[in-house]
Amino acid sequence: MARRCDVYRSPRRAGLYLYVDAAEGLARVPEALLERFGTPVKVLSFELTPERRLARVEAAAVLAALDAQGYFLQLPPQPGREFGA
Repeated sequence: MARRCDVYRSPRRAGLYLYVDAAEGLARVPEALLERFGTPVKVLSFELTPERRLARVEAAAVLAALDAQGYFLQLPPQPGREFGA
């Protein structure tokens, strides 16, 4: 189950990213979230599969969130915590 994704960064908070289905864009992202996120800045488009390795999150978790709510919000890393730790 491959899906074309767009990734946006927040201009207000470093390390805060929003993943959305490229076909839907930001349509399913709640307005309240977009207000706190700031005007999204597109940084990447790519084909996401469950097997794809991502830096800070499991691809399957992103795909599940896209199915369930239409977006995935990646929070900034917490000091001292690394992916997979």
